[in-house]
Amino acid sequence: MKDLTGKQKKTLLRIAVAAVLLGAAAMLPVKGLWKALCFAVPYLVIGYDVLWSAVRHIGHGQVFDEKFLMTVATMGAFAIREYPEAAAVMLFYQIGELFQSIAVGRSRKSIAALMDIRPDSATVLRNGVEEAVAPEDVGLGEMILIRPGERVPLDGIVLEGASSLDTAALTGESLPADVSAGDRVISGSINLTGLLKVCTDSVYAESTVARILELVENSAEKKARVESFITRFARWYTPVVVLCALCLGLIPPLFAGNWGAWIERALIFLVVSCPCALVVSVPLSFFGGIGAAAKQGILIKGANDLEALSKVDTVCFDKTGTLTQGSFAVQAVHPKELDPDQLLDIAAAAESYSRHPVALSILQAHVGDIDKSRLGEVTELAGRGVRAVVDGEAYYVGNAGLMEQVGAAYHDCSLLGTVIHIARGSEYLGHIVVGDQLKDDAAEAIAALKALGVTETVMLSGDKAAVAQHAAAVLGIDRCFPELLPAQKVAQVEALLNEGRRLAYVGDGINDAPVLTRADVGIAMGALGSDAAIESADIVLMDDKPSRLPLAVRLARKTMRIVRENIVFALGVKLVILTLGALGLANMWFAVFGDVGVLILAILNALRCLRRVR
Repeated sequence: MKDLTGKQKKTLLRIAVAAVLLGAAAMLPVKGLWKALCFAVPYLVIGYDVLWSAVRHIGHGQVFDEKFLMTVATMGAFAIREYPEAAAVMLFYQIGELFQSIAVGRSRKSIAALMDIRPDSATVLRNGVEEAVAPEDVGLGEMILIRPGERVPLDGIVLEGASSLDTAALTGESLPADVSAGDRVISGSINLTGLLKVCTDSVYAESTVARILELVENSAEKKARVESFITRFARWYTPVVVLCALCLGLIPPLFAGNWGAWIERALIFLVVSCPCALVVSVPLSFFGGIGAAAKQGILIKGANDLEALSKVDTVCFDKTGTLTQGSFAVQAVHPKELDPDQLLDIAAAAESYSRHPVALSILQAHVGDIDKSRLGEVTELAGRGVRAVVDGEAYYVGNAGLMEQVGAAYHDCSLLGTVIHIARGSEYLGHIVVGDQLKDDAAEAIAALKALGVTETVMLSGDKAAVAQHAAAVLGIDRCFPELLPAQKVAQVEALLNEGRRLAYVGDGINDAPVLTRADVGIAMGALGSDAAIESADIVLMDDKPSRLPLAVRLARKTMRIVRENIVFALGVKLVILTLGALGLANMWFAVFGDVGVLILAILNALRCLRRVR
């Protein structure tokens, strides 16, 4: 009772009062008009809002809905003097409506739990004075204080302090993340231990928490094909069953007589045919599936994306940052003539503005600060590297394709890893070998996908062939396509799609945005705080674990299985009772089960979507 809303409590009270009045009316020894009046009291107590809604909808041109069916069926039952059945049908209909309201409320609570990540206020330092303001009123680059127990209101960089952050509401990960000066914090996480002074690097509307909330709140707008079909089905189905009921009540008695019996069969037909079990349970199933996923750090943009994920038979992966840790480290520096430190200095200067993991590893290996005044124009060469003017000379830092483009006489390295070549104009200066490590659960994720029936796993990588193929072999990936530019990844995905595959692509959501958009299902992984991921992907796995992917697939398939179960069960039971009713073998109580009973059972089944999938 304590979890019910005020409206639900009022409905429950009406149900209880109507049930008592109905029982009393059944025991009274009255007949004729007095009997009709006795049963009319519980009927009106429980059904006045249904009758009024039917009248209002008719006035607005919305004739054929479930309220209309209930009104016609129960008023018709009164007309043929089936008073107890008329009141009972309305009573059980309202019980079904209450059950539906409670079920939707439970499903919404799973989304509401995620909505709790919305921060209430932010403490801003302005002219040395602390000021509590709404997060929307904090500007870019302002200083905010986050005390232990407070929720991080905006994305930013830690200037002072150290603490642990609870990111469970965002990622589903129970272990806290440690942060200190220089680390980035994400809005929506909870500061657990120390005081943090943070410089905001986005306004609230562009923050991680705002984007996540917008994504989840809008998920209901993107309907799955089966959900859209049910909506269209109900729009045509109701007028058709009303016409069939009219034919059943009017045509047979013209030849066989016995008008009362045939009209009763028509009323039974109307009660059974109410489509609310389908119209309610199917969207509720999708809503529950999306809510359950959100609680585990899996953000699904709409029911259509969940449906598409359930049908995937091929999964393509980016390598760097998706299956590997993305935390590169320089393993060797092989200059041709220069000193190793000189070669590393040139590469670090050229890469000093890049945030690519390989560039960051080179910067980390560089000793000392980089004098940015030495730098001239820096040009990013997509999928190849960079061109940078250092000390007035043009240097090229990138892969073998870039060396071929500038005519530098490069050579491969015997070491396994990503090789970054450096050239001054067309003069080859040497190379740096950078290595990456596979994620601990990457092989487990690939094995789990195959156990789920995914027929093929594919790696699409821009890395050199030896490195990519070695990683694919260790992980058990079926096919590997190395040394691909972003446009070539799109072409490869299109080739797989042309083979009739149902394909999901998993990437980091930044460099892989075109491929994420082209695949049947684009999945951005490890995308906490990535604007590009949230914009371009259909599904966002908020933490950095590949093992979340099989979990998402299992959840999608479970939801679709429940949707199909409800459709088959509801239509099957209704078809049987409709047939029995038309033949005179089912009474109004059978009709009540065919409507309200099926609705309650379908809702109970739909609520299984809220259970945690392992």
